[in-house]
Amino acid sequence: MDAANYKDESIITLEWQEHIRRRPGMYIGKLGDGTSHDDGIYVLLKEVIDNSIDEYIMGFGKTIAISISENREVRIRDFGRGIPLGKVTDVSSKMNTGAKYDSNTFQKSVGLNGVGIKAVNALSSLFEITSFRDGQYVKARFSQGILLDEEQGETEEGNGTLVMFSPDELLFGSFDFNSDYIEIMLKNYSFLNAGLKITFNGTCYCSQNGLLDLLNNNLNEEPLYEPVHLKSQDIEVAITHASGYGESFYSFVNGQHTPQGGTHLSAFKEGLVKTIKDFYKKDFDPDDVRTSMVAAISIRVQEPVFESQTKTKLGSKDMGAGCPTIKNFVIDFLKQTLDNYLHKHPDMADTLLRKIIDAEKERKAISGIKKLARERAKKANLHNKKLRDCRVHYNSKNENFEKSTLFITEGNSASGSITKSRDVNTQAVFSLRGKPKNTFGITKRIVYENEEFNLLQAALDIEEDLDNLRYNKVVIATDADVDGMHIRLLIITFFLNFFPDLIRQGHLYILQTPLFRVRNKKKTVYCYSDEEKERAIRKLGTVEITRFKGLGEISPDEFAGFIGENIRLDSVKLGKNDLIQDLMTFYMGKNTPDRQGFIIENLRSDEELGM
Repeated sequence: MDAANYKDESIITLEWQEHIRRRPGMYIGKLGDGTSHDDGIYVLLKEVIDNSIDEYIMGFGKTIAISISENREVRIRDFGRGIPLGKVTDVSSKMNTGAKYDSNTFQKSVGLNGVGIKAVNALSSLFEITSFRDGQYVKARFSQGILLDEEQGETEEGNGTLVMFSPDELLFGSFDFNSDYIEIMLKNYSFLNAGLKITFNGTCYCSQNGLLDLLNNNLNEEPLYEPVHLKSQDIEVAITHASGYGESFYSFVNGQHTPQGGTHLSAFKEGLVKTIKDFYKKDFDPDDVRTSMVAAISIRVQEPVFESQTKTKLGSKDMGAGCPTIKNFVIDFLKQTLDNYLHKHPDMADTLLRKIIDAEKERKAISGIKKLARERAKKANLHNKKLRDCRVHYNSKNENFEKSTLFITEGNSASGSITKSRDVNTQAVFSLRGKPKNTFGITKRIVYENEEFNLLQAALDIEEDLDNLRYNKVVIATDADVDGMHIRLLIITFFLNFFPDLIRQGHLYILQTPLFRVRNKKKTVYCYSDEEKERAIRKLGTVEITRFKGLGEISPDEFAGFIGENIRLDSVKLGKNDLIQDLMTFYMGKNTPDRQGFIIENLRSDEELGM
């Protein structure tokens, strides 16, 4: 704007829906296309469900029915009290209007100010809300936050609220709902609200054991002892240890998942360590206590304060007016209940003690090596030799963190092609030298003794805490041949063994690169499978076919198209039944005859594969 033209007309007053549509990030974090678990379409879904959860918390409605149609229309029906009929339109379209300001009507709720439902309305091409109450109903229909019409009358429907919405393609572009992300969300809701029944497109989610079910659902290896499950008014925790490295904590406030933690999680970690140290009367290092710990905490707070509208981190210091601080409340709870549990279960206490002592021994054994490893990393001039970093330095607290990517490649030619074609602001390249070592069955000492692993760990900045992770997407980019797949397995084994949370939190990916280039004089098509190649041949007629044997054979100009907007990534995931130790034992252990038998039994001919 020209400073000389700054006049009365320069001052603009936006309607509520215009502000939300112009600044959606303030309300839903980011837009996205559904490929990331924190994309805006899932926040819209969550905002509506949160209101239904609040009804359940207050004791109204034990079922929530959710469906998403093929044309991406979302339908959410609860059986709570229903919105007071005279306020259906207002609560959907007037800022600073809602029942959450009345703590008697909604105590310890998920929603705070009723902003979320307005955001869903404004960011939807069609939004429809209906309240059923005592044989009467009121329906209001909107488009992009603008009221289209209202309707009222008699009904035989049971009390409750029905919300239907379609995210606006003008804002979200081409998008799709990923049912895997929705399943995780709904499971968490059920774990945190024992007895609540949630249905999604015909599948039912219900938990009777709360956080104990959550922990068992997320364990990818046999725990060292039966999970400890402790409950009291406004707090519930579940705790166990596995046999690997790292630590996994799941935290929730008023039924809201807080992946970035906050005051309650900090108090939980502190209270766990303090209680265990006091019980054994030993001054353990906190890292030794928490190594391989898997735990969850859920608390309920009056009028919680979150650090953003998307409620991913709790900022509250107090449980509520006239109540103790969250820190004191959580620590005192653990001091009493966990200490009692340890006294009543001596076998479990002995197992825990051995685990802590083993972690302490290993930490001390590698402490000197760690210091030397850091010095070697500095002398290796990391950012010039192994890592071609991006210009912007990211971490998990940076608002543009989701844009950052590290490609892990093998060999100079492959890393050279990606380096020349990447987006230098957001994409970095780490080059391996040959095949990495198989780390299955090896202690973390190898991470510091092996130059490749030491420098990779330093590049990611995950030695001390995954919260320091410098890249949102860690992408394994190897050749699509036997050697490339072997290297891929070795890298995955490294992360599974030493940094499993990198995978659990959805940061590890495999880059899909084309196997063939099919072209004629007018058009070029890149194909990722034999099926795609055959389709391209039929479509283009007389063609020239090139089979790419390795990443280094793809020119930088071509590569730019494969790691830009059209990038194809396969997420490396751990399912409920994927036990880490079992997986690594079978695929990376010394049981060669077993693997050989598996390969022979599962061989398929070209005819059987339809090729």
